[in-house]
Amino acid sequence: MISIVVPVYQEADNIQPFLRDVEAQVHEPHEILVVYDFPEDNTLPAVAAMQPACAAVRLVHNTLGKGVLNALKAGFSASRGDVVLVMMADRSDEPKDVAPMAALIRAGADVVAGSRYVRRGGQEGGPLLKRTLSWLAGVSLHYLAGLPIHDATNNFRAYSRRVIEQLPIEGEASFAVALELTLKAHWQGWRVAEVPTTWHDRTAGQSRFRLFAWLPHYLHWYLLALRRAWFGGRPRSPEASG
Repeated sequence: MISIVVPVYQEADNIQPFLRDVEAQVHEPHEILVVYDFPEDNTLPAVAAMQPACAAVRLVHNTLGKGVLNALKAGFSASRGDVVLVMMADRSDEPKDVAPMAALIRAGADVVAGSRYVRRGGQEGGPLLKRTLSWLAGVSLHYLAGLPIHDATNNFRAYSRRVIEQLPIEGEASFAVALELTLKAHWQGWRVAEVPTTWHDRTAGQSRFRLFAWLPHYLHWYLLALRRAWFGGRPRSPEASG
């Protein structure tokens, strides 16, 4: 079974078309874990109002603390599939890519990235600065740090069960968890792969992505990756040494 973890925050305008898109494109057994921070989130009544109801949905209350990282942790903990895949409810990720990502996990990969920066991949919309920094991070980590994927920051990721169960999450905030887990799997010598995907900017609702607030979290793992590639050995992170 594929566990699709979907952190939400006030996604009433997007959640029904998102769920319909997933159900239309994912044809193997799956569960959709809609992870919310508080019961007043307007996503919940929108899910309840779906006709017909989406049988694959499981609502997961994030009790670990507000924020996307804790929501992802709560979703990972609640997941039951052999493949655990993260998607955004804003419809930025393409459900048609779920099956090939899951297939690569079952063929032996531990992390599969949806990659915007390879042939047949792409990005539609989004702030220019964010797009540029993301592209630079992906390309430089591929060529300078030997990361075997071209898109380091996209959170559209599939993980094997052992990644979820064996790799600790050290970060304290932000979507940088995708970069963290990908690097840790790579450092373990586990297989990291990618499939081309096209990312779409949201057309409804408000993004929770905070570039300047979260940039230090991305930069932390980026610099660790370069340091390991250039100087060898696994550098101790501030989280691990503190």
